[in-house]
Amino acid sequence: MIKDEVIEVIGAREHNLKNISVNIPKNQLVVITGISGSGKSSLAFDTIYAEGQRRYMETFGAYARQFIGKMDRPDVEEIHGLSPVISIEQKTTGWNPRSTVGTITEIYDFLRLLFARVGEAYSYVSGKRMIKFSEEEIVRHVLNHFAGRRIVILAPVVRARKGHYRELFDQIRKLGYAKVRVDGKLLDFT
Repeated sequence: MIKDEVIEVIGAREHNLKNISVNIPKNQLVVITGISGSGKSSLAFDTIYAEGQRRYMETFGAYARQFIGKMDRPDVEEIHGLSPVISIEQKTTGWNPRSTVGTITEIYDFLRLLFARVGEAYSYVSGKRMIKFSEEEIVRHVLNHFAGRRIVILAPVVRARKGHYRELFDQIRKLGYAKVRVDGKLLDFT
């Protein structure tokens, strides 16, 4: 196999492993089988996963690492070709038909955060890339594109809540606002 396409473990001696060396192909589903006590979990979790997690933690600054604690290096001579790792714990939780590997392992929350921060958002209506404007850019855009025209800028104050808001309307009117939108209708305060 080509060296870049494998995880190469050399001399693994964690727990009951006896100086094991193995090449595990990347980008494939790999199953580690064997009789009870043969070292399957020691190889997968205590050696490969532990080293991947330790390397990831080393990427943090010294300040962040002081809160995480020291992670010991597994008893292995070398591991080459190791990518960032995740481990899915086998547990017998209550079954939910909407559960996925992402929701059960809670990695979904981290992926959602990652894509929200580094991903590019596109409008599902126009298909165009969405752009974030600063307050100054918004004001400049409005002044350039709507000069001499009357515009209405709306901002939600109350959403989907029933009740009476007489005091709120009085406060808004005292702040100098002339109109309010209620249930989709634009109304005057007069």
